[in-house]
Amino acid sequence: MAGTRRSDVAVVVVLAALGVYLMVENINASYAQIRVDSHSWWLVPVWLAAVLPLLWWRHNPLVVAVLVTAVMAVHVLAFGWVARCGSGLPLAWVVAFLVGTRDPVRRSLAGLAVAEVLAALVLVRDSAAGPDILPFVMVLSAGVWGIGRVARQRAALADELRDRTEELAVLRDLRAEVEVTDDRARMSVELDSLLRDRLGQLSRAASTSSETMEADAAVALMAGIEAESRQTLSEMRDIVGVLRGGEPSLAPAPSVGHLDALLARNGRSDTRLVVSGLPRALPASVELSAYRIVEHLLGVLGDDAGGPVEVHVAFEDDALELRVSGPVHRGADVRGAVARARERARLQEGTLNFKVARGRARAVAQVPLVAVG
Repeated sequence: MAGTRRSDVAVVVVLAALGVYLMVENINASYAQIRVDSHSWWLVPVWLAAVLPLLWWRHNPLVVAVLVTAVMAVHVLAFGWVARCGSGLPLAWVVAFLVGTRDPVRRSLAGLAVAEVLAALVLVRDSAAGPDILPFVMVLSAGVWGIGRVARQRAALADELRDRTEELAVLRDLRAEVEVTDDRARMSVELDSLLRDRLGQLSRAASTSSETMEADAAVALMAGIEAESRQTLSEMRDIVGVLRGGEPSLAPAPSVGHLDALLARNGRSDTRLVVSGLPRALPASVELSAYRIVEHLLGVLGDDAGGPVEVHVAFEDDALELRVSGPVHRGADVRGAVARARERARLQEGTLNFKVARGRARAVAQVPLVAVG
């Protein structure tokens, strides 16, 4: 039932059980101390009809209160004097509480009036208590209604506090984003200033050299320029790392020499790395691009049923050739991985060919290179 909670079902079950027990007692009553006008078994289903509407009280408490009261009136008119107070009064108090917790004041007062009528109907022909206690019951019903109003106010306050907390959390996150943006803007200015200062220093250092400078002095000057360049690059990497939103990495950029570690992290014992040609130092951009090409391709290879994964690195005179082959992993984003690897190759003015046949992929990448030192 939409909108009905377990607590509602529990309350209805308890009230129904009390009512059924009391109605069965009326049916089986054989003593003259208590007046019972009807011993019909219809006492039970009509009483249940008065209790069951409480399952839908969250939709409209006032309407449910009116319905319960109407069925109770039918019960009183149809069966006359029987014992009702043992379950009827708790039913009236529950109705008073529910109309107090849900609706605005005017509508809630109307619900209280209906609950008072319900209590009066329970007692008007009650064989156990009678109408004598009606004033006390009406006062008690009003008190229960007041408790419901207090519970409604506390629930509204809790909802407001929860909404305020969510708003404050959003504002806190926005403030943090603004602070991060300000920090990144400041660091961008620092990066620009750093580049200008270092480039100016390198330019002045280079301009002091001349054709008549001795060899030792020229070597020392070039060594100083190299050291300054490396320091500038390191500081730039630190700042760019922070600008990207992460901590600056102190590890060197990955290169061809790190491919064995990459394959080890692949987690497959049948992955093989073969190096041919004369390994030598390459430009840093070529080293990084070669590593990334292999990394992207390995991400979509490795189906256990398709055989080994092979990576062949060939150092040629004027190019670095990368050959990667292996079974395609099921569900892998092959197109995306190949696109990223091909873009890496294009950054170095290279090429990448990729083919898949019978579940196995074969990629060949050619990266132009010039040996360093």
